[in-house]
Amino acid sequence: MHAAGNAEKDLTLALPDYRGGSLVNLMSSIAATLGSGSPYPPLAKLPADALAGGRHLVLLVVDGLGMNTLAGRDGALRRHLVGELTSVFPSTTASAIPTFLTGLAPQQHGLTGWNMYFREIGAVIAPLPFRVRTGRHALREAGVTPAALFGLASLFDRLPLPCHVVSPRNIVHSDFNVALSGRAQRHGYESLDDLFNAIAALLHSQEPSYIYAYWPQIDSLAHAHGIGSAPVAAALDALDAAFEALLGVAQACGSRIVVTADHGLIDSPADQAIDLDDHPGLRDALLLPLCGESRMAYAYVRAGREAQLEDYVRTRLSDRVRLLKSTDIVRQGWLGPGDPHPALLDRLGDYVLIPRGSAILRDWLKGEERHVHVGIHGGLSDAEMRVPLVVTPLA
Repeated sequence: MHAAGNAEKDLTLALPDYRGGSLVNLMSSIAATLGSGSPYPPLAKLPADALAGGRHLVLLVVDGLGMNTLAGRDGALRRHLVGELTSVFPSTTASAIPTFLTGLAPQQHGLTGWNMYFREIGAVIAPLPFRVRTGRHALREAGVTPAALFGLASLFDRLPLPCHVVSPRNIVHSDFNVALSGRAQRHGYESLDDLFNAIAALLHSQEPSYIYAYWPQIDSLAHAHGIGSAPVAAALDALDAAFEALLGVAQACGSRIVVTADHGLIDSPADQAIDLDDHPGLRDALLLPLCGESRMAYAYVRAGREAQLEDYVRTRLSDRVRLLKSTDIVRQGWLGPGDPHPALLDRLGDYVLIPRGSAILRDWLKGEERHVHVGIHGGLSDAEMRVPLVVTPLA
């Protein structure tokens, strides 16, 4: 059995700080600034009055820009860094983006990872592309909509001012984006220059507004090459230059820009993968394929096989995987405070499997493309959980 390095495997878990230091609290501060309420405490580092007074408020989400990545750089983003936040649980786009778009913690929005089992339709689906996992068929072909399946209201629909969503052209009008953008006007772009030109054009409007913008390239390049790779460094240089150019526009327009990320990343060497093809005793205990993320997997167990699963992980994988009951992580508040979404436990399975160190869990389905990511996220390491908070002054 291949074991993860001892230096990595027992790192302290970096849990979300929903008391005033997470993405959920940032969205509470933004909502309050813009005239809407929130059930969560405001961000301690950025209360609503610290954001007030600008004509426009821009929230730029840079997918995959972890605190570790930004802290080691020079440039405009680093100069305007005011602190750090924690992501949500799990630290992944599929759970954090719904928080940005609804203002809700995963405890309430109920979207718990890239692959999720929805008992309502009896299928494992990928919520962001809104398709079934096997065969990649769009759920709209079955007459299922995000509005009907998720039952979530957009934050933009609660705000008493014009709102804009600026997102890559290939996803700006996706089923997921349309549902959670609500009444916000959507703007698609093709390149980094297009993104910042679109934001600049909106800043020149005399009517105050809230602008949410999303840039995915850091995450996609890190998946392909690693978070410390040359392509990621070049993309960060380009992003920083574009951000610096936008600063003058924002200040001339009396507007403020907040920059953060959905999660950070770590690199996972190929020998750190735990493939269920190599662990038939574990797979045999499962009712469904592992759901969630490769760094945070949800196990749905066959009736009467709970002891089999627990014994297998304890005797064969305990040095590489933590095993927790899903009810325990909900009780301990990992997904947020407050009453849970009615289907939350259905979407977390019976157990949560958390790979240690830089390990991942893979459970391939027949016919599924066996892609490999170098940079990964979804876990509870500092690098995955901690993201920057960049705030520009009005003048």
